[in-house]
Amino acid sequence: MTWWRHFGRKSLKAEDRLRIHSVRDDAGKLVAVAPMMLTVRPSVGPFRTRELQFFGADSYVTEMRGPVCVAERVAEVMPALQAAFDGSAERWDWVQWRGVQRSPVADDWLGRAVPSSRAFDLVDYVLDLPDSWEGFRALLPRNIKESLRKCYNSLTRDGHGFEFRVVEAPAEVDAAVGRFLELHQHRADRSGTIAHANVFATPTSRAFLHDYCRALAARGGLRVFQLVVAETVIATRLGFLFGDELYLYFSGYAPEWGRYSVMTTTVAEAIKWAIAQRLRLVNLSTGTDVSKTRWRPREVHYAGGDLVADALRSRLAHGVVDLMRRPAARPRSTAREPVAASE
Repeated sequence: MTWWRHFGRKSLKAEDRLRIHSVRDDAGKLVAVAPMMLTVRPSVGPFRTRELQFFGADSYVTEMRGPVCVAERVAEVMPALQAAFDGSAERWDWVQWRGVQRSPVADDWLGRAVPSSRAFDLVDYVLDLPDSWEGFRALLPRNIKESLRKCYNSLTRDGHGFEFRVVEAPAEVDAAVGRFLELHQHRADRSGTIAHANVFATPTSRAFLHDYCRALAARGGLRVFQLVVAETVIATRLGFLFGDELYLYFSGYAPEWGRYSVMTTTVAEAIKWAIAQRLRLVNLSTGTDVSKTRWRPREVHYAGGDLVADALRSRLAHGVVDLMRRPAARPRSTAREPVAASE
């Protein structure tokens, strides 16, 4: 609902209409929720298109879109949702499927449901945590171990002692998120290294982030990881805690500290913290780049596509929109931190 309050649209150009679907088993137990909306473009007139899609139609603020469902039930949930959508096909032109965790069963269903539509492939990177940092580090390649050693030693060599802080108290959230936004923008403004967009450039995205972090902190689910030198936060990364899982969201750092690879150090300290807390896994987020693959994570693949209604009007409308979207639908880098050599 926080996302809906900030990003739900209602204008002549486009109108989003709330469509939340729940899936229950034969005993009535809730097994999945599909947070969706019907997007009508334009909102009035005879030539409207009606797209049923998952929450997350924003400027990369939402990294994962799709149903809220444990992986073991996806193969059951998707056909159930499709059956419900098929029963109301006169109300939409196409359904944008996303977030289908891949498996032989899920791939078979997806191939039959959206056989000829463009795919929404996504790779998520996950670290399954051992009992100790030493055990985790021992599994890393030699070059990564050397990179970590240099990250820590470079600060010490130049006389920069650092402190690693984990902010979680609700009273401290606004200041921590505010500093994150500053550093995230500084990182985006930096030239001569890997390009990073400022995902939170708009007032809407910044307001959403503040509200979401406040809500998560109130129930104990927010962790803001900070690297501090001389009482100044020089690098930070947001973390969302869900039970025994930690999701590492966007980051930011002061450009003048880039040569010390401070984001690599911050991530390493966050992993150490997660191991000390006896968490089961750390999710490094989506997007393929060296800052994730260097840790040798496990890959979790998701897919999707457009299910188009049989009506001629719907097929024609989808064909036009699909053609217009193709340049924007190409894979786009969602890198979080530069690699050590570029920092």
